[in-house]
Amino acid sequence: MNQVYEKLMGCYESVKDRIPFQPKVALILGSGLGDYGDECQAEGILDYHDIEGFPVSTVAGHKGRFIFTHIGDVPVVLMQGRVHYYEGYQMSDVVLPVRLMKLMGAEILFLTNAAGGVNFDFKAGDFMMITDQISALVPSPLIGPNLDEFGPRFCDMSQVYDRDLREVLRKAAAELSIDLKEGVYVQFTGPAYETPAEVRMARILGGDAVGMSTACEAVAANHMGMKICGISFISNLACGMTDQPLSHEEVGEAAAKAAPKFKALVTKAIMAMGE
Repeated sequence: MNQVYEKLMGCYESVKDRIPFQPKVALILGSGLGDYGDECQAEGILDYHDIEGFPVSTVAGHKGRFIFTHIGDVPVVLMQGRVHYYEGYQMSDVVLPVRLMKLMGAEILFLTNAAGGVNFDFKAGDFMMITDQISALVPSPLIGPNLDEFGPRFCDMSQVYDRDLREVLRKAAAELSIDLKEGVYVQFTGPAYETPAEVRMARILGGDAVGMSTACEAVAANHMGMKICGISFISNLACGMTDQPLSHEEVGEAAAKAAPKFKALVTKAIMAMGE
């Protein structure tokens, strides 16, 4: 049996009897949204440490648990603490949580993150709806024997970010008077921030924001047939665009400041996904 599939099914077998309901939306909480789950009324919690073989995040500020809740009438599973490739995990482990949430029944994957702005029209504090992505700079989670149970060997990537869900995000932002930018997200491996030359490269390739997550998760979800949407919080302008050196603390502080607006946008959008 395929080792990736075997590990994933082992995780699912260890949690399937502890899932309180079938979620419709799987929400990955990026930087700035980490405590969103703490503010929801939890109807079930699964700690990563209690899931056999499950990868655990080592990044400060990233808790490690799934929270089951309802946002409005929409059943949701929150992923509070994602796993990153730069932590040393295999890419199949990085996307294992996404695949597991699909097995739980989730139809929609809502990705969030903090990212560096590459587009000169962006400023720190903006929100960007992801319309497309560049994932070619990190290993694909689909490399290796195909998981035929989940999707085809060569899957279409022409509409990774669902058009209808993008319209939901636009409407939610408009109702909250949030100026929602739109653009292409580029994933780098991290953990080092990008060099000025790499930022220029990302811009030349068509990127508007850069980060160290998200795109690989979208590849895995798309392969499994999930509908996907995503929002990047622009926590800073990328390296070389200002004289300010970058730090993880700066990103965290900016994300915390924007958190109330980010939470309101995510909440309104998810509630609309149930209509």
